[in-house]
Amino acid sequence: MNVTMRLLFALLIVLAGTLPLHSYADDVRLQKAYQTQQSDLQIRGSGTVIKVLKDDIKGSQHQRFILKLDSGQTLLVAHNIDLAPRIPNLRRGDTVEFYGEYEWNNKGGVMHWTHHDPRGRHPHGWLKHHDVTYD
Repeated sequence: MNVTMRLLFALLIVLAGTLPLHSYADDVRLQKAYQTQQSDLQIRGSGTVIKVLKDDIKGSQHQRFILKLDSGQTLLVAHNIDLAPRIPNLRRGDTVEFYGEYEWNNKGGVMHWTHHDPRGRHPHGWLKHHDVTYD
């Protein structure tokens, strides 16, 4: 192997080590869930905010925003702000990590249950923004 190939190989190893494998794996799970119209899946992942929406104030209040995943899929996040703190100063371009329940819809899906369950019957979810966890 010549020097250029060795350097390229070493660079690839270093770059691969910086990528979070769980995020890639869950992105693939979300793609598959969307394609097969699956719901009720507990999934962790991350995406980039492409739109901050008005809060849903009917019934339980939800902070809402749309993420774009690395796969290109979009995902609506509906974060219950009656049970968990809202993410302050959320802006387009921000990265948000999530753990919650995926529900299929024809626009990419909805991520909800991104908060604790006060009754203890559902897995606790969360959102993470600028190293602060909202659950």
